[in-house]
Amino acid sequence: MSAISIGQAVVLGAVEGVTEFLPVSSTGHLKIVEGLMGIPVDDDAVIGFSAVIQVGAIAAVLVYFRKDIARIATAWLRGLTDREERYHHDYRFAWWVIAATVPIVLVGLAAKPLIKGPLASLWVVAGSLIVGSGVMWVADRTGRHKRGEDDTSFKDAMLVGGSQILALLFPGFSRSGATMSTALMLDLDRVAATRLSFFLGIPALTGAGVYELKDALGTGTGAAPLAVGTLVSFVVAYGSIAWLLRFVAKHSFNAFVLYRIAVGLLLFALLGTGVLRS
Repeated sequence: MSAISIGQAVVLGAVEGVTEFLPVSSTGHLKIVEGLMGIPVDDDAVIGFSAVIQVGAIAAVLVYFRKDIARIATAWLRGLTDREERYHHDYRFAWWVIAATVPIVLVGLAAKPLIKGPLASLWVVAGSLIVGSGVMWVADRTGRHKRGEDDTSFKDAMLVGGSQILALLFPGFSRSGATMSTALMLDLDRVAATRLSFFLGIPALTGAGVYELKDALGTGTGAAPLAVGTLVSFVVAYGSIAWLLRFVAKHSFNAFVLYRIAVGLLLFALLGTGVLRS
C-alpha cells in the first residue's frame, strides 16, 4: 500500500503548486493539509513525497523563466573560457546562485535528524508562520525598494540565499517569505526581491527533491502518486508564479502577512483543541 493515495496526491500537489512561491510556507500548508487528511506529518515517506513534488513547482519556474535562465546559463558557459564575458552581470550572477546554495545544503545535511524529527511538529509550523509574518511586515515597511535586479551583488545573493536556512529549520517560516523579506531589507524592490527568490530556489529545491526521491520510493510512497503530485504541482505553480509577479508589482506584502497570522492562529487552535495532532 502506498503511504499516499492518488486522490491525496492531487490535493497535496495543488497545495504545493499554489504555496511554493507565495510567501506563506508551502511546507506549513502541506503539513496542515496532511494532518487534516490523517496523514502522519513526520513519516519518512510523507516527508520524502513533499520534497519530491517540489520538483514540479521548480519545473514551472524553469519553464516560466526559460529565456532568463538560458541567457544566464549562456553567459556562464561563455565566461568559463572568455575573460571578457566574466565582467557580464549574468556570468557573475550564475556563480552567486551556486555559492548561495552551499549554506542551505550543508545545514540540510547536518540537521537532517532535527528537520525530520522535532522540527517537523505542527506547533513549530504555527509559531513560524506568525513569527515570519512579523519579519515580513518589518521588511516591507522598512525596505526602501530602490534597487532593481541589475543592482544585486554577491553580498545580496549570499544573504538572501542563506536566509533559506530559516525555512529549512522552521517549517512555516517559508522559504519564499524568508528570501523575499531579506531582499526587501537590502532595499531591493518587490519585483526584484521576488525574482531573486525564484532563482535562488531552483538549485536548493531541485536538490532536495532529487535527494529525497530514493527515500520517498523506498518507504512506501508509490511511483504513481509521486508522478501525479508532481504534475499537478507543475501546472498549478505555473499559474501561481504568473499571478505573484503581477501582484507584487502593484501591492505590498500586507495581504500575505495577515493571511499567515490567521493561518498560524487557526493552527494553534486546532492543535490546542485536539482536532489536529502535532
